Amino acid sequence: MYFKKIFFLFIANSLFAQTLPKVSSGSLERIENLSSKYLTSRNIDIWLPENYSDSKKYAVLYMHDGQMLYDAETTWNKQAWEVDEVLGKLITESKIQDVIVVGIWNGGITRHIDYFPQKPFESLAKTQQDSIYNANRSNGQSVFNNGKINSDNYLKFIVQEVKPLIDKKYSVYTDNEHTFIAGSSMGGLISLYAICEYPKIFGGAACLSTHWPGIFGLENNPIPDVFFAYIKNHLPDPKGHKIYFDYGTATLDAMYQTLQPKVDAIMKSKGYDNRNWLTKKFEGDDHSEKSWSKRFSIPMEFLLGKN
Repeated sequence: MYFKKIFFLFIANSLFAQTLPKVSSGSLERIENLSSKYLTSRNIDIWLPENYSDSKKYAVLYMHDGQMLYDAETTWNKQAWEVDEVLGKLITESKIQDVIVVGIWNGGITRHIDYFPQKPFESLAKTQQDSIYNANRSNGQSVFNNGKINSDNYLKFIVQEVKPLIDKKYSVYTDNEHTFIAGSSMGGLISLYAICEYPKIFGGAACLSTHWPGIFGLENNPIPDVFFAYIKNHLPDPKGHKIYFDYGTATLDAMYQTLQPKVDAIMKSKGYDNRNWLTKKFEGDDHSEKSWSKRFSIPMEFLLGKN
């Protein structure tokens, strides 16, 4: 399923570019084809909760893979995170603070190079980098689509271009205590990278089904170890930051069962505990929006809970 997802990403971006997803709770606004000096232009879909008002302030949740967040009828695989339903219910039940969601579309064929943490990659030897760039998926398709890793620029796009627009247009808090970032798979990696690179911007990160292998095999793969080394040196201060991880046990998520515990050990060594860090395993969950939607409320209550 994961490999079909990559195949359809570029097509889906074009096919549904003009279709605003329907939401069952709140409302949706779009910044269409936002241009950037750092990377390819893309849509930004902003979800506003019911009774959004300029008379109050809202937290902000930045999410990757924005075209997969709200409406299964507009996605390539007819699955979605159903962010509007999950957050709308949590807000109505007063389980989380008021929040808006900024869904940043991925760039289709640039998704992997945009989301792959750049500094850990650049710590590898040149021969290792070349080998990784030549990696293929099981169907023979290039992982990186002949592009070069561009995640530092992707984060600049969010921090220097998207966030100022959101801060100006909407009634939101601008401090890191109320600014969060979330994603799954490669989106989980870039969310963790974001809070490590910009701890003064992001106060919390939700990393679902984090794709620690970086590519699609573990044999002779140096990527997880350089990710772990980076985390050891760049995790933000646990005081003032929250980080959530999870993983399933089926399909691609099965690769994470030996890797996530190594990350958990690093978190403990850096002073994180159950007040500011949570890792959860979901037996039987696979690598899909259906699975992420089913458990999305857990990281949201952890990061956005009123207490």
